[in-house]
Amino acid sequence: MSYFQAALLSLVQALSEFLPISSSGHLVLLPRLLGWQDQGLLFDEALNTGTLLAVLAYFRHDLIALLRDGWASLWGRRFVGQGQLAWQLVAATVPVAVAGLLIHPWVAAAGRKPALVATNLIVYGVVLAVADRLGRRNRDLGSLRWVDALAIGAAQALSLVPGTSRSGITMTLALFLGFERAAAARFSFLLAVPVGLLVAAHDGLEIAKGHLQGVAPGPLMAAVLLTAAAGYVVIGGLLSWLRRQSFLPFSIYRVALGGLILGLVVSGWLG
Repeated sequence: MSYFQAALLSLVQALSEFLPISSSGHLVLLPRLLGWQDQGLLFDEALNTGTLLAVLAYFRHDLIALLRDGWASLWGRRFVGQGQLAWQLVAATVPVAVAGLLIHPWVAAAGRKPALVATNLIVYGVVLAVADRLGRRNRDLGSLRWVDALAIGAAQALSLVPGTSRSGITMTLALFLGFERAAAARFSFLLAVPVGLLVAAHDGLEIAKGHLQGVAPGPLMAAVLLTAAAGYVVIGGLLSWLRRQSFLPFSIYRVALGGLILGLVVSGWLG
């Protein structure tokens, strides 16, 4: 893999991880459209370390408070400050962790087919538009209940299949539950931290075993750092956008891209 390929993939990851348009779907489709060899699921997951670094940097003050209050709540046996939100984030991570262990081999193979990616782009793009239109948008994170956190965490498990979008599906359900757009995005980004840590731990073990083949350490490290820098900018931009605008442009983009990909598959141009 060249530095150019790694850089392009990292920019695509940074944009599509935080925007509700599916990073996994774009990382599956891009090499096929450009005639490159598929970089594989492990490389895609390694780029998640970059987006994890972006979230850690952007929400550093929030995360320090969550860690402090979560620890204090554990030992004090009652929630203080942001302690309840901290443990709600932990609980919301359990469904995707279990699902990841169960279907990871399938996602690495059959889950990377363009037709499946395109279908998910379209279906969940329409669902996002409906949620954005019908959601009451009158709740903030202070009203988050345990059942809300677990439901959003369960929805997050769907994002293991490329084309769904982790941020997209979690924001979609949060909108259906009545949360404001910016609050839905904020919870989705914070939820990326425990998930990202699990993925990073998994990738570290796989790389240590020598399973990341065909990628030199240089391009990989450059891609991770570029993803982190670009992701930091994207987070701020999206939160600013959602204070004034809707998710509709992202839904339209998803449906249009999914339709284009399905057309290429049907025509035989894209396998």
